[in-house]
Amino acid sequence: MLQGTPILVLREGTERERGKGATGGNIAAARAIADAVRSTLGPRGMDKMLVDSMGDITITNDGVTILKEVDVEHPAAKMIVEVAKTQDQQCGDGTTTAVVIAGELLKRAEGLLEQSIHPTVITRGYQLALAEAEKMLEKGIGVPVTAQNRAEILTAVAATAMGSKGVFGSREKLAQIAVKAVEAIAEQRGEKTVADVSLIKLEKRHGGTIDDTQLIEGVILDKERGHPRMPKLVNGAKIALLNSALEIKKTEIESKINIKSPTQIQGFLDEEDRTFRKMVEQVKSVGANVVVCQKGIDDVVLHYLAKEGIFAVKQVKESDLQKLARATGGKIVTGIRELAANDLGHAAQVEERKIGEEHMTFVTGAKNPHAVSILIRGGTEHVTQEVERSLEDAVKVVSSVLEDGIVCPGGGATEIDLAVQLRQFAGTVGGREQLAVEAFAQALEVVPWALSENGGYDSINMLIALRSAHDGSATGRNVGVNLSDGTAADMWKLKVIEPLRVKRQALSSAVEVANLVLRIDDVIASKKSGPAPPGGPGGHAH
Repeated sequence: MLQGTPILVLREGTERERGKGATGGNIAAARAIADAVRSTLGPRGMDKMLVDSMGDITITNDGVTILKEVDVEHPAAKMIVEVAKTQDQQCGDGTTTAVVIAGELLKRAEGLLEQSIHPTVITRGYQLALAEAEKMLEKGIGVPVTAQNRAEILTAVAATAMGSKGVFGSREKLAQIAVKAVEAIAEQRGEKTVADVSLIKLEKRHGGTIDDTQLIEGVILDKERGHPRMPKLVNGAKIALLNSALEIKKTEIESKINIKSPTQIQGFLDEEDRTFRKMVEQVKSVGANVVVCQKGIDDVVLHYLAKEGIFAVKQVKESDLQKLARATGGKIVTGIRELAANDLGHAAQVEERKIGEEHMTFVTGAKNPHAVSILIRGGTEHVTQEVERSLEDAVKVVSSVLEDGIVCPGGGATEIDLAVQLRQFAGTVGGREQLAVEAFAQALEVVPWALSENGGYDSINMLIALRSAHDGSATGRNVGVNLSDGTAADMWKLKVIEPLRVKRQALSSAVEVANLVLRIDDVIASKKSGPAPPGGPGGHAH
């Protein structure tokens, strides 16, 4: 107020919430998101059915899929959704865990705020607790993977990641497929192992059962051969990979051709035909018997290729062409004239097969398959989608174990151990931050709590049993929730193992977003722009 005159800084209709009201609203929205996915955590978690605006149905208990599909309005809730997306990109698994921990950190912070502890003190305490937790993960809890136990651990990690998905009955087989696929594409770069999961192609077709899912040591193209007279099977394939069209280009500028006599028309058509023949001659001269083209192939060219017994596929995705280059050792060539014999890729077999209702091309038996495919089968489309999500998670966690070489026990064992140790650490922290460290330790216990709750067991009894088991001994460290009988058991014996990267990323993302929400004390929301008033921007009707 200036001499009794109100000064309007913000536009009319802008909503503003300040202080505790703003913080409380944000925390409530973030917690609502965390509570929505909490019931999906673990092997006994429930599924969600999501129906989008088009009426398409998704049935899943994959945290990130649920949060991506749900149309979230509140800005603080959107920040929680971002946590799940980041977790999915970095690790593939642990999306629900990250969101649930973030929600619990905010819930505990709310209690501290009511005791008049300043948000910056809480965020500083959370930061201290996170730094200490990361040290504990590296030194005490994480276990290095050795050459002797690698195969067993990788399969266990893949099976654990798929334990919460709807593929429970077939997870052993799918876990082995995931491990084989990642091992096929992993490569050594100096001291490091690198496994680029984008080189694994997942192709789904409904029909059959989940057990019919198979690993193809090569690439599956979702395309059929270009001409019915082409061979269905080519043994000893020499593959030309082209990313330009085998057609006559139309000119960029508008042009007309004036023809004065019928012979000129024939000459024009003959020249076109000669051009097409030259293209086929070029392919034949370098010894190629399979052509894979990213763009179109003219029908006349397809006819001549079929005459020569050459198998051709057109309109192939660029990503598939790159996978083929990796798998067959071929080079992608821009123009047909540049094609040479040493650019060709080699595979034992190229075959068109009918899968379900559609035809697909299988390129198999490559010398050094640095790209592989997994053909996913299942009774319905919803089943194949859930198997695809499960395998995506599984290949990502297997690749992170191969790259990092450190794993830790699952089933809430890691979280409860961190909680026990952080409570001891809290005593060494001076000032009010100590309360925030204790709140952090308490928040971590939400994971075993939710696991036992979703399994239909008593969460309080389970937490008491877990706390007493984690007595600082080497064996006690691995005790988590056994969901088959509701007891506290050794997770290593049950083969419930997770990559260290999943745990570390879940904690750091959860703390970052919780701190971000806690530091907000003022929410200024502009009025949503409605339809323009009559008469244009000025709002005056004429």
